[in-house]
Amino acid sequence: MQLQFTPAELAFRDQVREFLGQALPAALRARLTDGAIPAREEIIAWQRALNARGWAVPHWPVQWGGTNWSAIEHHIFQDELQQWPAPATLPFNVDMVGPVIAAFGSEAQKRRFLPRAANLDDWWCQGFSEPGAGSDLASLRTTATRLGDRYRVRGHKTWTTLAQHADWIFCLVRTDPTVKKQQGISFLLIDMRSKGITLRPILTIDGSHEINEVLFDDVEVPAENLVGEEGRGWDYAKYLLSRERTGIARVGSSKQLVRRIRQLAASTRRGPRVVLDDVSFRERLVLLETELKALEITQLRVVAAAQRSGGRADPLASLLKIRGSEIQQGLSELLLEVGGARAARSAPEESDSAMQWLARAAPRYFNWRKLSIYGGSNEIQRNIIAKAVLGL
Repeated sequence: MQLQFTPAELAFRDQVREFLGQALPAALRARLTDGAIPAREEIIAWQRALNARGWAVPHWPVQWGGTNWSAIEHHIFQDELQQWPAPATLPFNVDMVGPVIAAFGSEAQKRRFLPRAANLDDWWCQGFSEPGAGSDLASLRTTATRLGDRYRVRGHKTWTTLAQHADWIFCLVRTDPTVKKQQGISFLLIDMRSKGITLRPILTIDGSHEINEVLFDDVEVPAENLVGEEGRGWDYAKYLLSRERTGIARVGSSKQLVRRIRQLAASTRRGPRVVLDDVSFRERLVLLETELKALEITQLRVVAAAQRSGGRADPLASLLKIRGSEIQQGLSELLLEVGGARAARSAPEESDSAMQWLARAAPRYFNWRKLSIYGGSNEIQRNIIAKAVLGL
């Protein structure tokens, strides 16, 4: 299935490609193609370049930087950025806290936080998961006790991605322990420089420092940092997560990786032949390509439904998350197979820039084991599909 774009949509796609060619440094593009993780400064610089163009937060309300694009234009934009590839905008700013503040925050909060979030003047992180409250997030135990014009926060968040870079953290906290657990949760904005916050790094299986524990020991937070109403945090979290899952399939990124794997397999020798000559390898690559095409068709159905409904969240986004994460994991396995034993022995940074993909193949494989867990585990997504799509 090939989506038929209108002449105006094709012209928009050309605009995006022209901007990418002009604004993204070629050296950064080459590094990302071979699996590099962009540095903090590179993410900031790229998001600011997008913001200067008016494209950093296209799905926000127009008055706060949004573009009023159609669902098809949003799809084209994300697909082109992922296939180029370009760095992703910081999701905690763009896809999570920004939309929540825009939808439920006070006018003062919008004026204070939204322009800085769009331009990445503030780096946000997400304080949701806790020890014992991951997929069962409503069981969280971090408390926020109201004391006049302030809250006192005590508790422990974990798996907090890129908190080592963060200026602010948006947290789900328990403000009323006497009611049903979902009804006693509130959404609070906390300055990471506050007294009483301790950050503990967690090293992941690939050896990187990506996630953290965040401990709150009697942290005082102004009551004006409460988003919306006290006790409505669970509703705001569902609003946030429904939007996070729509783009989590990363179809464009997988299409780019398929092309790169095919290219590398056609040039990497295994004895007298290249890897792509192996029938079993080709079969697995073609199978993943076929599954990716089916996923893309499903994504286009979701996009088309969003176009008709005015952007209402579709529970089929859970299916995109499941298959998208599984396909990405399968592709990381094929890339590791192309590298073979050399990928396990390769140094973190090869002196030969043409071989840096080899050094990154194993770390990417190990790191991507997480894809079927974060953003709501695939098991949880299947429960959502069973209830919301199949009516079981």
